[in-house]
Amino acid sequence: MLMGEHAVLFGQRALACAVDKRITVTLTPRGDRIVTIDSALAQYRSDLDSLSAEAELSFVLTAIERQAAVLPGGFDLLIQTEFSHTVGLGSSAAVTAAVVSALQAFAGKPCSDPLILFKEALAVVHQVQDGRGSGTDLVAAVYGGVVGYTVASPGTEPQIRALGGIPPISLFYVGYKMKTPDVLKRVEEFAAQAPQLYTGLYQLMGQTAEQAELAVDRADWPQLGRLMNIYQGLMDALGVNDRNLAEIIYSLRSSPEVLGAKISGSGLGDCVLALGDPSDYGLTYEQIPVAVSAEGVTVEYL
Repeated sequence: MLMGEHAVLFGQRALACAVDKRITVTLTPRGDRIVTIDSALAQYRSDLDSLSAEAELSFVLTAIERQAAVLPGGFDLLIQTEFSHTVGLGSSAAVTAAVVSALQAFAGKPCSDPLILFKEALAVVHQVQDGRGSGTDLVAAVYGGVVGYTVASPGTEPQIRALGGIPPISLFYVGYKMKTPDVLKRVEEFAAQAPQLYTGLYQLMGQTAEQAELAVDRADWPQLGRLMNIYQGLMDALGVNDRNLAEIIYSLRSSPEVLGAKISGSGLGDCVLALGDPSDYGLTYEQIPVAVSAEGVTVEYL
């Protein structure tokens, strides 16, 4: 997430980007109706027609269940990742997009329209999360690069636009994360005590994201950095910052190489995003080496 955390759930604009750490899903057809999954989260074996539950693989199994009727048979699924699932980075969205794409190809209906792929992957996420989830991380995983996104309202299509700039980013992990639904629940409790103030905060967040979208298109990185700092102030106001994240943010901002820094994601853990590269500034926080990737989901036949 570059911009739009929390506010995107209330119809405001969001910006997300794909990074160059990839999840690879390899599907190998079998001659029976057995499904096996080999991943860092779990080892799995079941019958395609009566898949057994496995909480660690809920997104993968839901994607399979939704397409099981059109699949020609069983298969082995190998899931490999270039980063740990503990640091977030939209890994659930990325694996969902990859699995849905692989299953569509296996069914003989490879999808060339990213919007169709996005909608199916979002349906999987909503089924797993009881209708929750904006889909912002999915947009980045499917489209690649930097994408502006507004959630579809009833009867409308989502507003998705690929942006022209590729910002220089750095990512730092605080060492822990709180699950997004838990953070959202906490924010809901805060908002219930001051609903008008929180509505105003979300509107300010949306306006900031809209200005950031223009800055990315123009590759105006000083302006994007200023807007990132503004958005971080609004995240503070929501109540999703903590001392450790704040220390990272202000340490990063003290680097002459950093134009702006903010929480990336729902907050209360996970990562801090910096605009610029302070790697030579002597910071002691765990840096996750990433860059924005112009490429989203790809399919190869082996």
